[in-house]
Amino acid sequence: MADSSMIDHGYTVVRDIAPLMAKEDLKEIALQAVWSVSTNKPGYGVGLLRDNKSDTYWQSDGFQPHMVNIQFRKKTTIHSLAIYVDYKSDESYTPSKISIRIGSDFNDLREIEKLPLNEPSGWLWFKLHDRPQSRPVRTFMIQIAILQNHQNGRDTHLRQIKIFSTEHEETRALNKILRGQTLPHFQSVAASQFCTIR
Repeated sequence: MADSSMIDHGYTVVRDIAPLMAKEDLKEIALQAVWSVSTNKPGYGVGLLRDNKSDTYWQSDGFQPHMVNIQFRKKTTIHSLAIYVDYKSDESYTPSKISIRIGSDFNDLREIEKLPLNEPSGWLWFKLHDRPQSRPVRTFMIQIAILQNHQNGRDTHLRQIKIFSTEHEETRALNKILRGQTLPHFQSVAASQFCTIR
């Protein structure tokens, strides 16, 4: 397999995520979020999704769907996410169908992507868009739901997950204010006293 190859189903498979991060000007923002999972086998918890090791994994425990929940403290612009899976090592534990959902909390999640995976190995990079307007995703919460595994497996293995934003999406407005190109937009009556310079 080449370094990266486009798949028709809406994701890219790459062996190493670092060159893609540099090329797309991405920053990893997963530390800004609180992570949880629907279930896990003892010793295979959510922390293993974030340990930067491809030989460890989160393992679910129970019936599908299995969920990874990523909650941000403020509404956050999400450019893309990457999931590391290894079909050769995990076989029936490897997801074959996933759903990506966004919302303010568990009560208003809506699906923005539903993707089949065919024996994936490596980093699966999903560029996210809020359809139908195809805008960047701005959300408080992302949920990754594993709907089905290969060979009708029950539990699942995910080895790593990374969440990305671009530098300019998060800092564009602030940089314009700091460079004097625009004034801040004050919405409250109390703050509007600062909208002009005397």
